[in-house]
Amino acid sequence: MKQVYTIGDLVSREVHDAGAAKGARLAVIGHPIAHSASPPMHQAALDAAGIDARYIRLDIEPGQVGEAFARMRALGFIGCNVTVPHKLDAMAACDEVHPDAQALGAVNTIRFDEDATRGFNTDGPGFARAIEDDFHAPLASLKVAVVGAGGGAGQAIATQGCLSGIAKLVVVNRTVAKLGPLVARVRLLSPQTEIVALSFDDPSLADHCLSCDLIVNTSSVGLKSGDPPIVPVACLKKEHLVYDTIYQPAVTPLLAMANTLGCRTANGVSMLLNQGALAFQLWFPGTTPLPTMRVALGHLSRG
Repeated sequence: MKQVYTIGDLVSREVHDAGAAKGARLAVIGHPIAHSASPPMHQAALDAAGIDARYIRLDIEPGQVGEAFARMRALGFIGCNVTVPHKLDAMAACDEVHPDAQALGAVNTIRFDEDATRGFNTDGPGFARAIEDDFHAPLASLKVAVVGAGGGAGQAIATQGCLSGIAKLVVVNRTVAKLGPLVARVRLLSPQTEIVALSFDDPSLADHCLSCDLIVNTSSVGLKSGDPPIVPVACLKKEHLVYDTIYQPAVTPLLAMANTLGCRTANGVSMLLNQGALAFQLWFPGTTPLPTMRVALGHLSRG
């Protein structure tokens, strides 16, 4: 069996399930995807629930999401999770998008129902649960800076913060113009929240970050060896809570820098766990996968 499949494998069950005891019925799609810990987590939950299905990694290149969905439907897939960089394309490729996902601005969970491809978002609520798990503080009580906010995860997390009623939201991206629709949407959702949109080279970046309680990296910076920290050290103080949605490596350059300052830190394992359990329950209502998934992810160390 392969560790990573591609769209070229989605041609027939004979090709796709060659050498496997169970048929692939669920997947995580992304590009790259080899690092994803979703398969062992979901497979453990499937096995514990007695569901005869396999969960796989699918490396889908940009521009191929719609075709991948069509092929997965044809092969009888139940659904899939969606990660970087496909969360916005996945939303566009759905027949129906749940109102919560529309509010969060991205889709990370797909269900292939008989009559439609339906999109959901478990990133936002999964993130809120993760912050409470890791830092024992409700998201609503924190002022939050989301760096790399232009992507699907960043948009969902920023929006979840506003839905929770946070007092301040700072969103940072290479291109401020890309944040325009996000800012307009969250201002309507939470008029009382102070919202600041900045580029990484804005001279006020450090001051705004220092005024926040929680710094969150939602970009892919830190995935590759040699990546720099996503923000300069001047943006951090020892009182900060610092969360990186990346979980492999367990300690990203941002978390390493934050650790040296004495910040409380956590990586994306807790968000992966919580959003994954919520996704599993969308596919299999009435199940309780969280305890099994937590054990399956126990090998991944925290930041």
